Amino acid sequence: MQAPQFKDFAKEMVDYIANYLENIRDRRVLPEVQPGYLKPLIPSEAPEKPESWEAVMADIERVIMPGVTHWHSPKFHAYFPTANSYPAIVADMLSGAIACIGFTWIASPACTELEVEMLNWLGKMLGLPEEFLASSGGQAGGVIQGTASEATLVALLGAKAKAIKRTQEEHPEWDETYIISRWLDTHLGIETADSFNFNPHKWMLVNFDCSAMWLKEPYWIVNAFNVDPLYLKHDMQGSAPDYRHWQIPLGRRFRALKLWFVLRLYGVENIQAHIRRHCAFAKQFEALCVADSRFEIFSTVQMGLVCFRLKGNNEISEALLKKINGRGKIHMVPSKVNDVYFLRMAVCSRFTEASDIEYSWNEVSAAADELLAEKK
Repeated sequence: MQAPQFKDFAKEMVDYIANYLENIRDRRVLPEVQPGYLKPLIPSEAPEKPESWEAVMADIERVIMPGVTHWHSPKFHAYFPTANSYPAIVADMLSGAIACIGFTWIASPACTELEVEMLNWLGKMLGLPEEFLASSGGQAGGVIQGTASEATLVALLGAKAKAIKRTQEEHPEWDETYIISRWLDTHLGIETADSFNFNPHKWMLVNFDCSAMWLKEPYWIVNAFNVDPLYLKHDMQGSAPDYRHWQIPLGRRFRALKLWFVLRLYGVENIQAHIRRHCAFAKQFEALCVADSRFEIFSTVQMGLVCFRLKGNNEISEALLKKINGRGKIHMVPSKVNDVYFLRMAVCSRFTEASDIEYSWNEVSAAADELLAEKK
């Protein structure tokens, strides 16, 4: 594919994406396919000759969309929000075009330096203590991990290295195995926070993946993950972070572009407004639930999540969820705490309006009507 074809293909795809998102509430939120649905829709082997981009575009609706769960539909209330916005989509396009692997500063200085500054911007937005920020003048700073799971593992391994080092300084006769066994017995460990992590890709309009992590003392992470073969060394080492030492993978994408685009094109006040709208929608759903004597709220409604259930035993709420998802018009998932089963209504879509919350509640109520009528 050459540039003229790329331009045509990209323009067509941008139009498709905008139409898909702006009309997403018209699609059935949960697909009706069964495992293996896709295999008969495509050839058993890759094509020997190139196909046209028009053929690929045609197959999106035929092959892909029947098997998509529409996470950005206002009717999707399962799991948690996964962020999405036009600025972040455009930033991902640019990241894909630059296609650098930013494992060192010299591998792409802008990739590293924009990440440093975006984590400073974001940390200040959150009101993080100065000692977490690269702008504090110390060794602290932020890094974008792929997920909170990665960030947690990185933090744990760094904490382990730090605690072992400090314990061995106090008890040089102890080896690592003995130190770890002592932790298990006596709960020794670090009592104060050395790292902080949250996911802008959940509620901050930044597309997956973008998990922000800050470290007061990155040295312990760098020491634990140090990968320093000769071919990765450069003259500017020590003057700027080499983020390969701050993570599990060697390579990394130019993810800071998404933060930069979103923060500039939305501004802090519009991101705040987006989150507050979601919190208000959760309160709206709570009020509808409380007004129906058949239901009860399981826990205090905070942020954009409502935990609720039908009054009675667990089995009736389980049956309700099965009926809701079986109708296919909205999608929810359950949870259980202290052996109490309940449904979770998460506000997930940036397209959600008050009328969508009314629609979702009406679906829940109608499913309850059906269920309770069957049990009479």
